[in-house]
Amino acid sequence: MATASVASHSDAAHDHHDHEHHDNFITKYIFSTDHKMIGKQFLVTGIFWAIIGGLLSLIFRLQLGFPDMSLEWLRPILGGWITPDGALDPEFYLALVTMHGTIMVFFVLTAGLSGTFSNFLIPLQIGARDMASGFMNMLSYWFFFVSGVIMFISLFIETGPAGGGWVVYPPLSALEQAIPGSGLGMTLWLIAMTFFIASSLLGGINYITTVINLRTKGMSFSRLPLTIWAFFLTAVIGLLSFPVLFSAALLLVFDRSFGTSFYLSDIYIGGEALPNTGGSPVLYQHLFWFLGHPEVYIVLLPALGITSEVIATNARKPIFGYKAMIISMLGITILSFVVWAHHMFVSGMNPFLGSIFMFLTLIIAIPSAVKVFNYLTTLWRGNLIFTPGMLFSIGLVSFFISGGLTGIFLGNSAIDIQLHDTYFVVAHFHLVMGSASFFGLMAGVYHWFPKMFGRMMDARLGYIHFWATFIGVYLVFFPMHYIGIAGFPRRYYSWTGFEFTNMYTDLNLFVSVAAILTFAAQLIFLFNFFYSMYKGRVATLNPWRSNTLEWTTPLHPQHGNWPGEIPSVYRWPYDYSKPGAAEDYIPQTVPLSATPESNLPHEQELVKLEKEIIADEEAVLVANESTNS
Repeated sequence: MATASVASHSDAAHDHHDHEHHDNFITKYIFSTDHKMIGKQFLVTGIFWAIIGGLLSLIFRLQLGFPDMSLEWLRPILGGWITPDGALDPEFYLALVTMHGTIMVFFVLTAGLSGTFSNFLIPLQIGARDMASGFMNMLSYWFFFVSGVIMFISLFIETGPAGGGWVVYPPLSALEQAIPGSGLGMTLWLIAMTFFIASSLLGGINYITTVINLRTKGMSFSRLPLTIWAFFLTAVIGLLSFPVLFSAALLLVFDRSFGTSFYLSDIYIGGEALPNTGGSPVLYQHLFWFLGHPEVYIVLLPALGITSEVIATNARKPIFGYKAMIISMLGITILSFVVWAHHMFVSGMNPFLGSIFMFLTLIIAIPSAVKVFNYLTTLWRGNLIFTPGMLFSIGLVSFFISGGLTGIFLGNSAIDIQLHDTYFVVAHFHLVMGSASFFGLMAGVYHWFPKMFGRMMDARLGYIHFWATFIGVYLVFFPMHYIGIAGFPRRYYSWTGFEFTNMYTDLNLFVSVAAILTFAAQLIFLFNFFYSMYKGRVATLNPWRSNTLEWTTPLHPQHGNWPGEIPSVYRWPYDYSKPGAAEDYIPQTVPLSATPESNLPHEQELVKLEKEIIADEEAVLVANESTNS
């Protein structure tokens, strides 16, 4: 009954689109309620922010790699943030690090990745006309857009953008008089993040509702592609954790503007005691990291879901351990909420409490390892097709392994206390979270570009982009592990005055050069992306010979996705290279009764039930036609 009601709801929605949906330029490209267009809006906005975030990182890498070089040539761009002697202003260095982290974590890897592919793929892969609420979907994007505008404005104000690290710990962020970056820039940061949180919550509610209620006939949870499982669980994590970040930001606003002392106590500035008593900055850390660590998986899970789909499709093999993959994602979802304090081992935490969080942190390696082993087993002896999307997916698995292994070091509280404020941590999270998720984003763009724009990206440029980026990422972050183990501190603007760090001048120079070249390689992607959008080779309906529902839509699907009835689903999405089958893929829309030569014993038992359902559907269609006539 549930599936029947879903189908009728979808048909009603389709009738509405047929008879009432006449788009003009504004409603089609700007204030669109079509999930596909909103996904593209998130993608292009995310690409813009990736360029900004990457450029900011290049500026502070110039400072780190060439500490004695004059940056006078940047004065036309940075103005007063270049000191009279041609050096980067130390306050601006901290602001650059702050904005780079904020932009990359939230605007690129959260909105740019999850916002793009959750919006674009969920209705297409579950068989729905659109999201549960197109209006809420539109609001979600525009809240994100407003958030981005406010954050962008903060880059140009006189006192500079927020400058307390991307985690904006108090008391530095709570006292406007502390540093220039704690003034108006911090206020704008908090306002922008409020809009961003509202955007994430609106999107999350929509994704969850759509997956639960709008699946097409036959699309049970056990037949969902792993992409949808990943987007669904990501939305659940965001819905439970982002409100906690909002509460942390709200209390910070109170401390900054209304004289409260949630995070402040016993503070002296310039020898003068402030009146604040009774607060604790550690409270903010607990609230922030209650979002901060689930945020790692808000960023990672969509990338892992995309990788599951791309690897299975291009290995021409069923994904290994489908149920184990779902259970591991459920395990990650639950455990992500109980490991946040491993970011706080150096905060004076009770060692017994630290041992509990250490235990929970190391446990989360188990479901992560399940996913890695299943990816490797899917690749093993597969008929591999090395498309650019496939290469980026394999690159993600590589980063997930190498970056995940260093996480085992940092999960141990005794070791973390030594490594926490070193470049070892920077290298770890840039590999396992930043680079892995970025490669998932790239895999998704290369794989679903034909469905987004009806054209193919240039594969040769894709290969160059992959190898330059893959090698570049390792050249940037691998050396950081070594200087981190040696005690090289992070967040230092100038380090040449210390004898123990001076020996790493050459490695810092090497890392900076590698970072510049890796960023330059992204220009290849930008050209390929925008050129192929208009001039690329016209795609076929199903260029990767994939099984999922999105490839059953027209080349340029209109608002509503399918011109006629929404197709029903009869099987899971990973019937690749099935013994006895005529081809090496069987789409989800092909009934089991149509493939008796390849059916497994338990599928043969389902054929009789399937025939009864098809007969009922045909009877309903005949009745509807006679009624209409």
